[in-house]
Amino acid sequence: MQSNNPVLRRAVETAAENRGLHEEGQAAYAQADAQQLEHSFAGAAFGERTLQMPDVVAKTAISLLLVAAGAVIGWQNVGLGLLGMVVGLVLGFVNAMKKQVVPALVIVYAAAEGLFLGAISRIFSDAYAVKAPNLVGQAVLGTVVAFAVMLALYSNRIVRVNGKFTKILMASFIAYGLIGLVSFVSSFMGVGQGWGFYGVGQLGLLLCLAGVVLAAFTLALDFDLIEQGIRFGLPERESWRMAYALTSTLVWLYVEVLRFLAILTNRR
Repeated sequence: MQSNNPVLRRAVETAAENRGLHEEGQAAYAQADAQQLEHSFAGAAFGERTLQMPDVVAKTAISLLLVAAGAVIGWQNVGLGLLGMVVGLVLGFVNAMKKQVVPALVIVYAAAEGLFLGAISRIFSDAYAVKAPNLVGQAVLGTVVAFAVMLALYSNRIVRVNGKFTKILMASFIAYGLIGLVSFVSSFMGVGQGWGFYGVGQLGLLLCLAGVVLAAFTLALDFDLIEQGIRFGLPERESWRMAYALTSTLVWLYVEVLRFLAILTNRR
């Protein structure tokens, strides 16, 4: 049974290649079921320890600490936010596409995203200092709550990640991305008072809410990535890939929650 998660699939394929399998062996490996995959990824065969949940937790904690540290710097030096955004976008693409995970790139990515989050949080905080003095704190709390709720839903199998779920989510990503792009262009034409579609009445709130929901459900994909990675016995170094996936989703979720709260405040 092959994974629907492209990040996991890339990690599995790379691991197979690193084991020096011939083309015939790789083809057979691709058709193996989950039980065979788990057996073939035994730590002894790789000569290294296999992925465990504490590894993912530790690497994710490191990544989030780097995000927090970068956010402190970005809060104090808003000008660094643009640098963080550009570096984060580039490394986000690189980390997602690389077959072999590079811990240093994940670390730099987390720090860069921290600079961006710190700067944008400061901008929103200053802009809503009167109307919503605790806007940033509320966004952080909202992100934590959304993470906890989605983890509970996934753990109890209320939310199940399967082929249909993934296809619907991917289609939603594309649609949301296209709407966001058009909205960004339209914002320069004064639509929504500079907010683009997000500043247009109820439509803006609905779009923001859709962004929050999409980001939250993406966490389910990340949890599935981690669960399958552990079950398939991927190498321990893949914990950095899992940490990257969780970090990038949480960054996205925070930005969506922050924007939603800001638009909601404007409507009061």
